[in-house]
Amino acid sequence: MHNEFKVVEGDFANAGKASSDIKKTLKQLNIDNQKIKKIVVAVYEAEVNAIAHAYGGTIYVDIDQDKIVVVIDDVGPGIPDMDKAMTKGFSTASAKVREMGFGAGMGLPNIKNNVDELEIKTEVGVGTEVKMVVNFQ
Repeated sequence: MHNEFKVVEGDFANAGKASSDIKKTLKQLNIDNQKIKKIVVAVYEAEVNAIAHAYGGTIYVDIDQDKIVVVIDDVGPGIPDMDKAMTKGFSTASAKVREMGFGAGMGLPNIKNNVDELEIKTEVGVGTEVKMVVNFQ
């Protein structure tokens, strides 16, 4: 099963739409609730990161009987220092984003803690691709 979701820069009103739709699909497939929770947290964090930091992008979702693979591909500034970005509490979010309650610097650490596999490819001035895998078994 394959699905795609568009991410629009600054569109916080729709933050969580992709993760919510994925949750509904996984429930219909009778995936374990703990696995669903982990997936939803990880996808939501990645979705918000793309909305807050990038200029738009796409979320690609592939589900089979063994796992879910989610790839968030954005066009944006890229991540100049991956070690800092993976540090809890580190954030490059703007003051406006922080005023809305986002940008606490927990996005990438939360993603890492909720997936079985995480791969991040980033190029400054080009964008970032975050690939997450959660195994169902």
